[in-house]
Amino acid sequence: MRARFSLLPLRLSDVVFTVGPRRIIDGISLQLDAGLRTVIIGPNGAGKSVLLRLCHGLLRPTGGSIDWNAPEIAGGARRQAMVFQRPVLLRRSALGNVTYALKLANVPMGEREERALEALRKVGLEAYANHSARVLSGGEQQRLALARVWALRPEVLFLDEPTASLDPGATQEIEKVIEALHAAGTKIVLVTHNLGQASRLGDEILFLHQGRLVERAPADRFLKQPASLEAAKFLEGELPW
Repeated sequence: MRARFSLLPLRLSDVVFTVGPRRIIDGISLQLDAGLRTVIIGPNGAGKSVLLRLCHGLLRPTGGSIDWNAPEIAGGARRQAMVFQRPVLLRRSALGNVTYALKLANVPMGEREERALEALRKVGLEAYANHSARVLSGGEQQRLALARVWALRPEVLFLDEPTASLDPGATQEIEKVIEALHAAGTKIVLVTHNLGQASRLGDEILFLHQGRLVERAPADRFLKQPASLEAAKFLEGELPW
């Protein structure tokens, strides 16, 4: 049996993504390692969500390269996942949404329901297992999306503003799940517009501006004393969100 090598680090080398004449991502090079929770922030149009989609593989760069340490195994469960601001759910029960994801990942049929129920327990939705996913509240739907992730046990999780449309109570519940996933060993890469959330969930900050990686720093240092003029203006509210 071949050893299973870690996906990480993920290396981006001079990555460019263009739409027509516009460079959405403009020559970004960085390495994402295991362990640290990475939070990506920046003004509107900075390229945050596009960068996340490039890393996840939903988009392909028009220049440069994006390379995982080890390739994913064809036909096996994906070892990295993404959760969006608005979760994409099937017209099934909460349990059915999770078991279907496990089916696609080729998890044996006899393991799916138990594993799915455990994931629903982890996010506080066990009591809603047989409820239609479409009747759940916005916060519950987002927790269901995270339950699918938990059941798949990915090494890396990309999150694109997962609490942007949620109230403070629902946001707190989602943050608890993200913290628990991190504690279980999943690498977290999060885009957020919420500086409080960046402080709570981030170990390091990537600050993007006009498609460029302007600054990378420990979260506490960046939020208190940014090194770049663009970041200082952003934190002071002088750049649009």
